[in-house]
Amino acid sequence: MEPRQASPLTLAILLSLAAAVSLGITRFAYGLLLPPMRADLGWTYTLAGSMNTANAFGYFVGALCTPALMRRWDAARVLLVGASLASFFMGASGFFTDSTMLLTQRALAGAASALVFVSGGVLAAKLAVRASSAGQTQQSGLVLGIYYGGSGFGILLSALVVPVLLAGAAPGERWHGYAPWAWAWWVLAILCALATLALVRPVSALRSLVAQGSTVARHGRGFRYRDLTFGLAGYGCFGVGYIGYMTFVIALLREQGASTVAVTVFYSLLGVACMASSRIWAGLLDRHRSGRALATLNALLAAACVLPALSSEWPVLLLSGVVFGGVFLSVVASTTALVRHNLAPVDWPEGIAAFTTVFAAGQIVGPVVVGWIVDAFASSSPTLSASADHAAALSRGLVFSAIALALGALLASRQRALSAAM
Repeated sequence: MEPRQASPLTLAILLSLAAAVSLGITRFAYGLLLPPMRADLGWTYTLAGSMNTANAFGYFVGALCTPALMRRWDAARVLLVGASLASFFMGASGFFTDSTMLLTQRALAGAASALVFVSGGVLAAKLAVRASSAGQTQQSGLVLGIYYGGSGFGILLSALVVPVLLAGAAPGERWHGYAPWAWAWWVLAILCALATLALVRPVSALRSLVAQGSTVARHGRGFRYRDLTFGLAGYGCFGVGYIGYMTFVIALLREQGASTVAVTVFYSLLGVACMASSRIWAGLLDRHRSGRALATLNALLAAACVLPALSSEWPVLLLSGVVFGGVFLSVVASTTALVRHNLAPVDWPEGIAAFTTVFAAGQIVGPVVVGWIVDAFASSSPTLSASADHAAALSRGLVFSAIALALGALLASRQRALSAAM
């Protein structure tokens, strides 16, 4: 079937490759690379967390710039340029060992991924409208969920590639002069590049569809932060909380002695749960114009995040990963649904960018705070083995993440639907 003639759900599946690049690989694959990079480069957990803080700072800047870029270019062009840049910066990360250069590469990759994620979210929202106008109202939330669930596909690819590639690598080992983790960056960059190529045709079709619908709802009252204050605050707390888990949970498993197979299973199941979440939560996103969906999902994430701090038993850890994976990207989808339900289409880019900006601001805080907690607790517990110290400290870092998510649920629960649809 030609992409131009495909159904909204088919186009959403193809578009979800953008989310796989922008979050699933560019953002979350770093969690798999953190343990070998930290061991090889002698990093503290604070510095390791700062790598994702730099990525989040770049994401923050990119989110601020995206609306202006989409006024100059269309969303489809912004998406393809961003995906190409993200692929390049992912590959560049494999060539450096200096922490300053790696921080810079992570920031640049974050900025590029924001261009992809925000522009892709706008296209997904327009697809959801197309589904509604075609009499498929029940599918509009599913369209959004499928797009954001594409991050799960990126997570799954990373889980199947990175641990296997790094398995058996000895400390300090070099392959043709480069550390094994550098080769992992290059493989991930290739995956991003292939996904970008696969996006060209469906994104071109989406450009045509958006142009066809450009006469609808050209005027709105404009996006105002005060209209969605509690939703934005709840989403900012989500950014603080979820990224601590995604940055450090693999490090926790490694400190607890998890094998390569165990890490692969855990991260793969998390990714599969992400992909399944689009179907699970579609109805919730369609039903509520208020912040109820965001609040509910934040609360579930808080519970999943605290489980590793309560028990190190493998079934509990797997439950944590599956629940977390099955929920966290639907939180992202819930904010796009909130924008779509309450703002005119002309205001969607500013609304989605605003949520992406507070999300990025939260992610700047989360990794470095959790890393600092881990280092501080581990250094104050000299009676345990190094692995036990770090595992206990990482667990406490996740408690901080759970508290942030619980606060996000409370704030989002106070967000009311706007008095009239725009």
